[in-house]
Amino acid sequence: MNVRHVLVLPDRDAAEEVAQEAADRFGLPEEPQLFRDALAGEDDAEDAQWLVVVEDPQEQLDTTALDALAAEYEGWLEAP
Repeated sequence: MNVRHVLVLPDRDAAEEVAQEAADRFGLPEEPQLFRDALAGEDDAEDAQWLVVVEDPQEQLDTTALDALAAEYEGWLEAP
C-alpha cells in the first residue's frame, strides 16, 4: 500500500521550503510534489493554499514530525 501524507501550507514559498526540508530531514528519495489548492468559491489567487504531497511507500514516516515541520511554516498535516 502506498501511503501519501499531505501537508497544507499558506503559500508557495512555504510549500517549497517544506518540500526541500522534508526531503533533507526524512531522507526522502525524491523531493515531494507541490500542488496549488484554490479554496472553494474563492476567485482570488492570494487565497490559494499549497499542498506538499509526501510519498511514504514503506509507511515509515513519523506523522507527528511531519505535522511539526508543517507547523514551523504555519501549516499542518492533513488528516488521512
